[in-house]
Amino acid sequence: MANQTQKTIIVTGASSGIGQGIAIAFGRQGANVVVNYHGDEEGAQSTLDQLIAAGGQGFIHQADVSKEEEVKALFARTKQKYQTLDVLINNAGIQKDSSFANMSLDEWNKVISTNLTGHFLCAREAIQEFEYKNASGAKGVAIGNIIFISSVHDLIPWAGHVNYASSKGGLLMLMKSLALEVAPKKIRVNAISPGAIATDINEEVWSDEESRKKLIELIPYQRIGEPEDVAKVAVWLAGEDSDYITGTTIYVDGGMTLYPGFVDNG
Repeated sequence: MANQTQKTIIVTGASSGIGQGIAIAFGRQGANVVVNYHGDEEGAQSTLDQLIAAGGQGFIHQADVSKEEEVKALFARTKQKYQTLDVLINNAGIQKDSSFANMSLDEWNKVISTNLTGHFLCAREAIQEFEYKNASGAKGVAIGNIIFISSVHDLIPWAGHVNYASSKGGLLMLMKSLALEVAPKKIRVNAISPGAIATDINEEVWSDEESRKKLIELIPYQRIGEPEDVAKVAVWLAGEDSDYITGTTIYVDGGMTLYPGFVDNG
């Protein structure tokens, strides 16, 4: 695994779950990790403590990624502290589930604002920093790297979760279009789409035996993923070993996108 020592990484939504796992994994690599959180300061501090214990350094920063000025402040503080940025992990995301007919405009807007607009705002700040590095003659394989943390629901429809699935489908094309635009500038843009990962947000599913069995039926590999499964891919995708990869989504899903209903010939 490529070493991330001295690299500076922003991980949005890093106070729990997948974001926390990714931040700690970069800490093990000796990186400077900026732990963004929205409301869970205690969780963010726990993430920071763990990544420092693992060999990294960093700080926590509260910001609602759907708010432009708060995103700008997050990136400004990062640059002030570490002079530059090497990798953005665009991870922050929320769910507000409802049947479509009963979905309020607020439920739609909040999910789209965080899961799609928030990723746009953070990516735009990162691109501006990477272009500045490029103009000042920075050397290296890639001058910057953005990884969107999406979901298998960028491909798989999800009834009762139309706002969430729409945000992830939008991320797929945001990632690809941006990757195409900035590849000539030596900036890489990719996505990781997790399947069923055991985190606090879905604990009621994987901790209940009956619900767990139903979920496993959707996973050909027959196990629920852990945040570390995603984190390992993120560290690799941020490193030089993956330098020729851009505009690609890696599905970390145990085969969930393989139409599991056809595992026995359908």
